[in-house]
Amino acid sequence: MSRLNLTLCTKTALLPQTNKTIAAAAAATSTSASTGGKWNTELRELSKQGQYSQALFFYRQMLRSGATPNAFTFPFILKSSAALSLPLPAFQLHCHVIKSGCHSEPFVQTALISMYFKFCLLGNAYKVFDGSPDSRKLTVCYNALISGYVQKARFLNGLLLFREMMVQGVPFNAITILGLVPGCTIPGHLDLGRSLFCLVLKSGLKSDLAVANCFLSMYLRCGSVDMARRLFDELPEKGLIAWNAMISGYSQNGLAKEVLDLYHDMQLSGLCPDEVTFVGVLSSCANLGAQRIGLEIEEKLERRGFGCNPFLKNALISMYARCGNLVKARATFDAMMHKNLVSWTAIIGGYGMHGHGEVSVELFDQMIQGGIKPDKVIFVSVLTACSHAGLTQKGLDYFDSMEKKYNLKPSSEHYSCVVDLLGRAGRLVEARKLIESMPMEPDGPVWGALLGACKIHKDVDLAELAFDKVVELEPRNIGYYVLLSNIYSDADNEEGVLRVRVMMRERGLKKDPGYSYVEYKGRTHLFMAGDRSHPQTKEIYAELKKLEALKIKYGEQENDELKRDQAIVNTAALHSERLAIAFALLHANTETDILVIKNLRICGDCHLFVKAVSKFVNYQFVVRDATRFHHFKGGTCSCNDYW
Repeated sequence: MSRLNLTLCTKTALLPQTNKTIAAAAAATSTSASTGGKWNTELRELSKQGQYSQALFFYRQMLRSGATPNAFTFPFILKSSAALSLPLPAFQLHCHVIKSGCHSEPFVQTALISMYFKFCLLGNAYKVFDGSPDSRKLTVCYNALISGYVQKARFLNGLLLFREMMVQGVPFNAITILGLVPGCTIPGHLDLGRSLFCLVLKSGLKSDLAVANCFLSMYLRCGSVDMARRLFDELPEKGLIAWNAMISGYSQNGLAKEVLDLYHDMQLSGLCPDEVTFVGVLSSCANLGAQRIGLEIEEKLERRGFGCNPFLKNALISMYARCGNLVKARATFDAMMHKNLVSWTAIIGGYGMHGHGEVSVELFDQMIQGGIKPDKVIFVSVLTACSHAGLTQKGLDYFDSMEKKYNLKPSSEHYSCVVDLLGRAGRLVEARKLIESMPMEPDGPVWGALLGACKIHKDVDLAELAFDKVVELEPRNIGYYVLLSNIYSDADNEEGVLRVRVMMRERGLKKDPGYSYVEYKGRTHLFMAGDRSHPQTKEIYAELKKLEALKIKYGEQENDELKRDQAIVNTAALHSERLAIAFALLHANTETDILVIKNLRICGDCHLFVKAVSKFVNYQFVVRDATRFHHFKGGTCSCNDYW
């Protein structure tokens, strides 16, 4: 038998001491076994412990000792070669397999197939399978090939093999399903996934927890949340993997309240959450503004020794920023020993959301100076920050640098940010020209950004053009219809408003109801416009009347501009954020800001209202709407009316 070339271990050099240790073990093994039994035991242990280069070295010693490798030797050594990405030794090992007569052994075949898939040599993998008549009778060989194809994004090949398997009467098992189902995790393949699930039900494999968890993840990644929850509820035994899959799935599908409910149920079940659980829950705390729960989780992280986990630290930064606590977000960021790109993205986006574009820009430049290369995601954050802060030229410079300096091709999302940047600055003609020059077809958000700019600058003609484009791309997006209706309303164009309403009615569209909520003593208090369902309704409306009276009392002290605004404020309806503020004032103490979270964008009337109230009431009001934060204090807003 030929010996392996010395290049076997060149990829990962061994320390001299390690070589001596393994050589000594090899010598001891060679004196006691020439048939390979103890050699195989040692190889298995090295492979199991991830000491792959040592395993290759040990195999070479085995050959030199005169011991003969067998079907129990090759799976471990082939796995080691694949793990080290060493194709040349892999080909040599394949020759050894053939010369030893082990090529027809099922587990050797599967090891060869898996190895070739690891090297992306799909043709070689199939030749191993096709070269042995016994392979087409063995479930284990089909499993290796199906799993390899699916992992290499060749789902159709894997599906055809599964069909062939069924036709040939080769039984499938849990491993077959676990290899095939990951290919069904895009919405277009959901029906195939459901068919596989029916097959699993008939075969009785649903009781296998790994299979059930795999289908659970499939439904969630396809956006079929209800089916996932049904499967989850039917599980006779729910392990940590199932809970985490459900929590992560809810989080990724924007169901933040459901995440917190599930987290509560998980705690009641007595199961201990891990890092994966906490990342999903913190993300939902960020979306809901549930800072109290986030604080509790941070305490748990410290107690359980998870405090240095970078994923959790980044989640905490995002959570605190989105809950309105920039001080805590920055303290968490500054305390991190190793800040990665995600950390910088979280803090830069946080400052941008709060209207502190100058700080976002400063941090971005600091990150570049620190040698961290930006990606497309962080450019979205910094461009948005520039847009909200009115840093037009700075934002344009960053956009220009993407391709020229960092070799990053701007996507439609970046163009949308720049259209918004130019539009807010009143440079509508340039914004339109930029859209016309885009190298790709403009999508809904791009035209929507232009439509939003038309609202700010009351350009009805351009708004109608942008609206026609955007509803062609997103005909069911209610926000664009509302935006155009508001533009017509600002221009006193009643005919236009009526036309939009008729269009909405014909298309069966209804405006999402606006709501706002505040957190008090661990409970969330939610309000709708004109809401009278709260137990403290009388006190809330009485507080609103007091605020109106306060404005009237101090009205003579205001300048002409605010007097004009006063008329607008007094005519506004009882929007949800006003009710939330009135409730919060009933229970507020002077040491804390009043945080109100609103699901829609704050309207101009309510923006004026909160500004006026903040002038006469000694609190800072923080309103988080659908796009950003507004900090009201002393009659001014952090957005400088540039929202």
